Amino acid sequence: MTRGTLRIYLGAAPGVGKTYAALDEAHRRSERGTDVVIGFVETHGRPRTAVMLDGLEIVPRQILEYRGGSFTEMDLDAVLARRPEVAFVDELAHTNVPGSRHAKRWHDVQDLLAAGIDVISTVNVQHLESLNDVVETITGVPQRETVPDDVVRRADQVELVDMAPEALRRRMAHGNVYGPEKVDAALANYFRVGNLTALRELALLWLAGKVDDQLDRYRADHGIGGTWETRERVVVALTGGPEGDTLIRRASRIAARSKGADLLAVHVARSDGLTGADPAALTRQRALVESLGGSYHQVIGDNVPTALLDFARAENTTQLVLGASRRGRLARMLSPGIGAMTTSMSGPIDVHLVTHPEAWGHKPAPTSAEDDAPHRIGKSGWRLPNTRTALEPRRRILATVLTLALVPALTAGLTTIRGTFNLTTEMLAYLLITVTVALVGGFGPALLCAITSSLLLNYYFTAPVNEWTIADGDNALALLGFVLVASLVSRVVSTSARRYEQAVRASAEAATLSVLAGSVLRGEDALPALLARAQETFGMTSVTLLERTDDDQAGGGWRPVMTVGADPSATGNSAAPDPASHDGDRVDIPVRDNLCLALTGRSLPAADRRILTAFAAQAAVALDQHRLREAAAEAAPIAEADKVRTALLTAVSHDLRTPLAAAKAAISGLRGHDITLTDDEQAELLATADESLDKLTRLVENLLDMSRLQAGALSVFPRPIGLDDIVPPALDEIGPAASKIGVQVPDNLPAVQADPALLERVIVNLVTNALRHAPADTPPIITASALADRVELRVIDRGPGIPATRRDNVFQPFQRLGDRDNTTGVGLGLALSRGLTEAMGGTLTPDETPGGGLTMVLSLPATTPPDALADPTAQRPEPSVGPR
Repeated sequence: MTRGTLRIYLGAAPGVGKTYAALDEAHRRSERGTDVVIGFVETHGRPRTAVMLDGLEIVPRQILEYRGGSFTEMDLDAVLARRPEVAFVDELAHTNVPGSRHAKRWHDVQDLLAAGIDVISTVNVQHLESLNDVVETITGVPQRETVPDDVVRRADQVELVDMAPEALRRRMAHGNVYGPEKVDAALANYFRVGNLTALRELALLWLAGKVDDQLDRYRADHGIGGTWETRERVVVALTGGPEGDTLIRRASRIAARSKGADLLAVHVARSDGLTGADPAALTRQRALVESLGGSYHQVIGDNVPTALLDFARAENTTQLVLGASRRGRLARMLSPGIGAMTTSMSGPIDVHLVTHPEAWGHKPAPTSAEDDAPHRIGKSGWRLPNTRTALEPRRRILATVLTLALVPALTAGLTTIRGTFNLTTEMLAYLLITVTVALVGGFGPALLCAITSSLLLNYYFTAPVNEWTIADGDNALALLGFVLVASLVSRVVSTSARRYEQAVRASAEAATLSVLAGSVLRGEDALPALLARAQETFGMTSVTLLERTDDDQAGGGWRPVMTVGADPSATGNSAAPDPASHDGDRVDIPVRDNLCLALTGRSLPAADRRILTAFAAQAAVALDQHRLREAAAEAAPIAEADKVRTALLTAVSHDLRTPLAAAKAAISGLRGHDITLTDDEQAELLATADESLDKLTRLVENLLDMSRLQAGALSVFPRPIGLDDIVPPALDEIGPAASKIGVQVPDNLPAVQADPALLERVIVNLVTNALRHAPADTPPIITASALADRVELRVIDRGPGIPATRRDNVFQPFQRLGDRDNTTGVGLGLALSRGLTEAMGGTLTPDETPGGGLTMVLSLPATTPPDALADPTAQRPEPSVGPR
């Protein structure tokens, strides 16, 4: 019997439309004449999904009794007996009620497939076994219903039903996923934008892995060996050498630049088992690869480039990372090496040759002042190269030794075979030694070699022999030309070395000035950074910026503004700096009449003082910037206080005067004797006075609390308390207007750590603000939920909302964003609420209400970790936990 085919619709979250899409496929097959039945479907009360059942045959469910309740499950025996061509079975990961044939629904599906029945099913990404713990970490909701990944991977077709998080939240807000009573709780918990985005990425990546498997099978079945760049795969070749760690990290960075790229490390071992690789090094490098999310492989091959490229092509590799050769120059002359051969044979695979300290047969050497500039010193700074002569002394000494060794040796050798060569050949031999000495030691040793060689040529090889005279004028001219050629060559070498030194120096100075300018432009803490860089660049013990005191502008009286380095007293706090001084270990660079940069440690040449002058000028600019920032920082609180004072005076002129005027008028009416008031009129005036005085009391309390918050003098007494004990009293304080507010605060929420009195005031302010902006026919809603170690209270209204760019403005004191009625308060409510919340260790943030409006999210620390909460959107009393 031919096994049936399995088609699965995969979704990132409930409500994306998996069941709808699967039923649409069932209709298409039915319209083509295929025998299709519904084995099991769960509409979750969604009307549009239920409509899709019209015209399809539904196999009746079986009823099972469990723990006193009745449950329905797919009747597997009835579907097998019906033997349709295609069966639709919803919710592949579902756990069957005890008493069913199998514990899991995917077991039922396996029986249908074995019977030759094609199956269409659905599953969400959170139910895949391999992603179960990841989803719980993201959403905080454990998923007890899972299906093995292999079951889904073996499906003949897996189709992703995708939807953007914002679109899914809008669909939910419109009531197309859950009932109205569950929408707010779902949006506030599982269906946050961040959660949905993460779940969507998991679904896409998981499906991409399955597509890769299908592509690999297709390429293998059709014998395709070329690289298809459908996905970045980076392979790093390891030899077990010390450069392996560098190559692995470099390959990891290359892979990280491409989202979802794979990192593979491979070591090619010889077929005879002989290898120069260090097993311990390979083991360590394998651990490093795996810690970076890659995989380690080992292949056998006597031809390393061929074996390496065969592996790369089999893995559909796009990039190959190799280390630069560690062989010496002679070995590279005899053979191009593995890197060059691999590059020439790589074809469409990109090859990266990465340099490392072991490359080209050189070992890493410590940096010294005589290396090429710019130089690192210590662990942080650059240092300018020292100003020195064109060639190093050791090279001149070596060239002199070569002169004293090679010239006599050549003379002795030619003397023993005198007469074999003519004078021209003998002069060329001496010229070769002279050029060699010039290349090594420059002009001085080369000139010595040339003169010595000319004298020996004259004495031993120019007629008359063994005399210092020269009989032939041509020989004299030849010897003179010999000396001139040797001198010119040595001069060229010396000039080239000097020009190189100047270029290195100029490059180092340019790099230093570039970094110097950047450090000033970056602003914060520029002055200490500049002084530290000056200390590092010039190798000084300490650097101090000195400023002349105001009491003695004529001279003396210097004080240190800032010092970097050891022993600040060495700069001479009271000694008057000498701008022309650079004797001993003290260097003074004048900046302005009242500023001077003093350095101690060593004397500096004139070339360094030129760059140091730029440092001094930038230090002065940095000092000005530093003082301007300090002045601005000191002025900011004054400006803010002035702003608050102005707003407060504006508020007092109207908002405080209004309840005072109302209370005064009511009391005056009660005390008047010219008018006789009825009992009802007296009661109305008393109520007006009471209401006005209450409003005045709240305004004054808010003002006092805001001043305490700004002064840091607010007393907070937190203790564990449940939200269900705080919300009702807060609504009672608001009065009759709060009677229409919807409250959805579960009784099983953990207690929060908060000050009860302050928390009640925060809730009163939030609800009052929501009532002010909510439409009359859509009152605000209060919901609460637990998330990790926090408890969140949400006050949701369907009012006009606030643009995202202006939401922080509502937390500024005396701000009534968008209010047209200025008689309702001084605009302290939300500012005070955020301050009180933060004083209790919580947060208060605004968020958009899906469908329009504003949601204020009050988050407080929970006293005990919340238990895993069942999904409030669950439709059936089955053993599963979490959304479907």
